[in-house]
This record gives sequence, structure tokens and C-alpha cells, in this order.
Amino acid sequence: MIYHEAGQYKTSYRDDMAILPIVQDRWCLAALLVFAFGAVPAMSYAGIAPFGSDYIFNAVLIPFLIMALAALGLNVLVGYCGQISLGSGAFMAIGAYAAFNLAVRLPGLPIVVVLLLGGAAAAVLGVIFGLPSLRIKGLYLAVATLAAQFFFDWLFLRASWFTNHSSSGSVTAPPLSVFGQPITSSPGRYLFVLTFVTLFAFGVKNLVRAGIGRQWMAIRDMDIAAEIIGIRPDYAKLSAFAVSSFIIGVAGALWGFAYLSSWEPLTFSIDRSFQLLFMVIIGGLGSILGCFLGAGFILLLPLVLSRVPAMIGLPLSTSTIAHLEGGIFGVLIIVFLVTEPHGLARLWAVAKEKLRLWPFPY
Repeated sequence: MIYHEAGQYKTSYRDDMAILPIVQDRWCLAALLVFAFGAVPAMSYAGIAPFGSDYIFNAVLIPFLIMALAALGLNVLVGYCGQISLGSGAFMAIGAYAAFNLAVRLPGLPIVVVLLLGGAAAAVLGVIFGLPSLRIKGLYLAVATLAAQFFFDWLFLRASWFTNHSSSGSVTAPPLSVFGQPITSSPGRYLFVLTFVTLFAFGVKNLVRAGIGRQWMAIRDMDIAAEIIGIRPDYAKLSAFAVSSFIIGVAGALWGFAYLSSWEPLTFSIDRSFQLLFMVIIGGLGSILGCFLGAGFILLLPLVLSRVPAMIGLPLSTSTIAHLEGGIFGVLIIVFLVTEPHGLARLWAVAKEKLRLWPFPY
């Protein structure tokens, strides 16, 4: 009964169009933000488990947030606009290498500007590789974006200018700093990434509720009907490619600067593209919450497979865990596509609807 909305009257369009119209949802979101921004760093500095060690930040929280941001960008294109993409790993690489070169060649630029310009470079190239979407769609578009993945894999591996002529092909990002203050601790990097993710999540939530978001969804549902009612398919599709590539590029720059610090071109291979696509499918197409659920599930599954069998006296080798991980992903994708195409986010929505009626389902 604590989730009922009885007595919550909407007396204006502003109330009716609120992102979270139910008071309980707003309180839960506020509590989550307070916990993420305040309680987690406080427990880390106080040494309270499980946030007392750097492992939980370096192995779980920071990669989870960055991959959720990348999945958010891919969901704009695949989930909201209906344009299939298999080149998201390439656009993460573009953002990372663009940010690296800007930081190395223009050392006076603030790190936040560097990361955003890396996303802008990915957005420009995303629009260029999105041009085929004006003529083709479906499997043919997927192959076109796959070509982008292979092209940039080759480019960053062979063109030494992008790696600042590094003999090994790997690059090392400059240290993070904000307003002249270096960010070296794991909780500091976590807060830095969390700020980006929070701002982008709220931005995308408002964007998909605006006119451009409605255009994307109209193109996704039926592009011919959308064109008949006055929506320009070229503008809608290319804007989706631009926004998606920008967010993925920023995520790639954060992956290199805030998580890895050093990386090589194979870091952003086609495996990364498939991983992001799995996050979107399992989490839920066309759902912002689904990006976080999918990222959490896919990043936590290997940790569970590596720890739980050993706890019950059945240790598994690394190769066995990798095979199990791939098999479980494949089975889950088939199950979700057949039984629940909207993924984990839909299951959460159904649970909320039942909670709103409990204990009086009639």
C-alpha cells in the first residue's frame, strides 16, 4: 500500500507531464542519488565494507557506469529510432582516441572539454556512417555499421598518428583533473564518472520526451507513416546517429581516461559492440532504466560465475567461465526476444504495476 498514488492530484500540465509523476518514485530517485553521491564515497573514506576497498570501484562501479552510458547511447539509436548498429565499439574508440589526441596536442584544455570534444568527433563520424540509413535499413544497415567497426579497428591499429607514434600501439591517457585538482583516488574517479552518467541520463530522458524523441519513435514504428504525417526521415535518422554516437564517444573517452588509463586498439573491438548490443536487448529496448539493468547484469555475471562455484566447492577455470558466459548470454537473448522483447525493464514495470494495486488487485 506504500506505493499507491491515491490523493496525488495533477492540477496542471506541468504535473501531468512530469518525468516521475508519482511521489514515491521521486523520493526513491532522490534517495538513490544521495546514496550514490554521498553515502558511497563516505563509506569508502570510512573503510566500511564493501566500499572500503578500491576493488569495488575499479572492478564493478566505474565500468558499470561507463558501460551503462554507452548502452544509453546505443539505445537512442536502436531502441528509440529503430536503426540497427553493430559499430558502437568503433565510436567508443573514436571518442577515446580523439580525447587522447586533444589532451596530448592541446595540453591546456580542461579534461571535461576534452571528453566532450571526443564525443563530438564521434558524433560527426557517426552522422557520416549514418548516411546509408537514408537508403537502406535492417540487416543491410547493420552490415554498413559493421564496416565502420572494421575500418576504425584497422585505422587505429595502422595509423601511428592516432597513438602519438607509440611503438607498441598502446596509449596512456593524461591524469584526470578538474579545476586544477588531480583526481587520483578510486572514489574520486567514481564521482567524476557518476556525474557524467547522471547528467546524460537526465538529458536523454528529456530528449526522448521532446519533439525529436517522438520523431525517432515514429520512424521506429513505421517510417512511411511518419513521413506521410510530415516527419523528415533524414533529419530524424541522422540526429539519432549524432546523439547516439556523441554519447558513445563520451563513454569511450571515459573508458580510456577514467577506467583503463592505458589501452590499445583491440580494447574497442567488435566484441565490445556485441557486448553493448546484448546490454540493450537484455535490459530493454527503448528504456533508459534498461540500460542500467542490462549493464549491471552483463558485468556482474562473470563475477558471479567466477566466485559462486568456488564458494560451493566447484571451482571453474577461466576458459569454462568464458564459455558459460557466452552460452548464458545467447540463451537469455533468445528467451527475452521470444517471451519479453522489452527485457528486464519491462519486468520491473510489471512489478511496479502490481505493487500499485497490491493488496487490492481488483
